[in-house]
Amino acid sequence: MDLSTDLIAFLGFIALFALMLLRVPVGMAMGLVGISGYAYIAGPGPALKLVGQTSMRTVTDYTFGVIPMFMLMGAFVSVSGVSRELFKAANSMIGHLRGGLGVATVLACGGFAAICGSSVATAATFSSVAYPEMRRFGYPQSFSTGVIAAGGTLGAMLPPSTVLAVYAILTQQDIGKLFMAGVIPGLLAMLLYVVTIMIIVKVKPNWLPAGELRPWSERLVDVRAVWAPLVLFLFVIGGLYGGFFTPTEAGGVGASGAFILGLVRGKLDRAKIKEALLSATRTAAAVFTVLIGALMFGYFLTITQTPQKLTGFLTGLGIGPYGVLALIMVMYLVLGCLMDAMAMIILTVPIIFPVIVQLGFDPIWFGVIIVMTVELGLIHPPVGMNVFVIKSVVQDVSFTTIFKGVLPFVVTDIFRLIILISFPIIALWLPGKMG
Repeated sequence: MDLSTDLIAFLGFIALFALMLLRVPVGMAMGLVGISGYAYIAGPGPALKLVGQTSMRTVTDYTFGVIPMFMLMGAFVSVSGVSRELFKAANSMIGHLRGGLGVATVLACGGFAAICGSSVATAATFSSVAYPEMRRFGYPQSFSTGVIAAGGTLGAMLPPSTVLAVYAILTQQDIGKLFMAGVIPGLLAMLLYVVTIMIIVKVKPNWLPAGELRPWSERLVDVRAVWAPLVLFLFVIGGLYGGFFTPTEAGGVGASGAFILGLVRGKLDRAKIKEALLSATRTAAAVFTVLIGALMFGYFLTITQTPQKLTGFLTGLGIGPYGVLALIMVMYLVLGCLMDAMAMIILTVPIIFPVIVQLGFDPIWFGVIIVMTVELGLIHPPVGMNVFVIKSVVQDVSFTTIFKGVLPFVVTDIFRLIILISFPIIALWLPGKMG
């Protein structure tokens, strides 16, 4: 019995979500459904040929090399103890103020995110670095975990963001411009989180205690210790912005720089180098598995003309471009309860992107907006994925407590989204200055 392409596409989505509910890895689930659906329509021969071609082309594509290179850079930085140095420096300067440890956590998360590029890694790292320190000075559990969850989201916005890189690859946009587009929104996020903490201090003066006041001699020593990650970030991002090297070359330079700085500073030994290499390899393999599966699923969507039909449906609703954008953002907030940021981007962008182009939105701007929405989905109730990461590290705190602490930052993120939607120039100004 021949089925219509609409019905085949619908059954494909049902099968995909069924496999994901059965805890089949999202990349494998997308690959299985994509190839099965493609084989049903085009025949098993072309489908099998597609498997080989897609897999080989993905792992050998020069552009895709940006992903493992920046992951290796982040792995070297992580095992070198940079997160602890960043937090210690920020804590030395402002930790003695009420709420200062919270502000120090946000600043350190931003610094770490700028050389790590992973939201989950940032949240997990600072759960073990900043949380014990905040609890030692009597900070409430809800605030301590909430500020870490919010700070973790900076990993997907500040360059080199793996999520933005994957979005660029899927939509054939300039990776360098997308990285630059995330800089000002990322800095704006840090500023608004700090303002949120200051408001909390103002509203509840005795809720957040003051930390330890250190002499200026100790503060300067702690601040000088973070010269290496600062130089690395400025060199990589500055070179990318100035057009001195491509994003893939920037990743290679960053990984090499992180390795050399780690050796020079005595932060890397044989065991840590092995740990970093294994960590980067595992993470890159997982990302490439999802990418290959997503590309196969994308071919299935193309042959069923799903993106074109969805574009026609959404543009025909009569609710205007921003009404459609609002619907898409609500969808991402819901999906944030079910899967991580990378899986969401890879699964949905091939379907949603043609709609965005048809509506006349800037693809670079939309990349920033959608990554922000995805990250908001990872921390909002009832099932924020980043909250689960923190809970796995800090096991003596309940989910309710973490969500209670993260709510003020969710409100802040919604406000930031409104600002960026109202003023696209915030995201587009830096990319527009690139050559």
